Amino acid sequence: MNTLRDRRLGGSDITVGALGLGCWAIGGEWQDPEGNPLGWGAVEDEESVAAVRRALDLGVTFFDTADTYGAGHSERVLGRALRGRRSEAVIATKWGNVFDETTKTLTGTDDSPEHMRRALVASLERLGTDYVDLYQLHLSDAPLDRALMLREACEDLVQEGLVRGYAWSTDDPRRAALFAQGANCLAVQHAANVLQDAPELFALCAAEGLTSVNRSPLAMGLLAKAAGSGSGGGARDIRAVPPSWLTWYGPGGVPAPDWARRVAAVREVLMSGGRTLAQGALAWLWARSPQALPIPGFRSVAQVEENAGALERGPLEESLMKEIQVLLSA
Repeated sequence: MNTLRDRRLGGSDITVGALGLGCWAIGGEWQDPEGNPLGWGAVEDEESVAAVRRALDLGVTFFDTADTYGAGHSERVLGRALRGRRSEAVIATKWGNVFDETTKTLTGTDDSPEHMRRALVASLERLGTDYVDLYQLHLSDAPLDRALMLREACEDLVQEGLVRGYAWSTDDPRRAALFAQGANCLAVQHAANVLQDAPELFALCAAEGLTSVNRSPLAMGLLAKAAGSGSGGGARDIRAVPPSWLTWYGPGGVPAPDWARRVAAVREVLMSGGRTLAQGALAWLWARSPQALPIPGFRSVAQVEENAGALERGPLEESLMKEIQVLLSA
């Protein structure tokens, strides 16, 4: 058995492998109420469709999206790409945000069970499917009492056959632990990469038998850049006008000096054994936890092929993990 290709999603019988793809970028441009970009700039839908289909051909089957990415556009593109191949794919999407598809604008949030059901129906229509494999709460700081109510509502959706399992996209171990007690909770989605470890969440996933879906495994492109490369994107790219939580980049999409220094410190080690920088970053996560399922973003067939190539090289060796730890603590 190839342990990187034959993994399960939590305690279910759903096969996902150890690599997924994040579909935020293929949603294209969208914005917050003030007009600031929330997408990664313009995309070519034909290239996005080709990239998803190439991923399937390479054995990468887990696709993580959200209803709000591109104000519904990411789900529509993913659904189009999977037409006729739905049975080969594992679809994870999210709910909790409210948006206007016409103006492509985020307008608010809604943590009610009623909205959850409405949002799921809309996602199923955009995705062109009658079920979602993993349904994820997208409000990272939702109150615990509201989250408990939503967890129970997710159980109802499982019983109805509309979703196969659920998760919470949150970086708070206490919140993740609340969802983890649900019978059909299969995962936690959280930020993790070689620059930003998440020991409590990795430990929770190990203890509860959950998949650790790793958001930002390449630090939003910082761990995929050639040495000395410049900005993170154009004017309509979220990295060019970074919100307060996005610390990897400064105004104009220029890598923040402290983060750039850390990347430079570990670049050579990550690229050992013929890996690219991105492949090394993915390999670090697999060595960090057997539950790790990184979901790097993509906008092209070439990016999908590079990320999938990391599967053939496997996790980083223990000696390299120790060397990276020393370098980052210096």
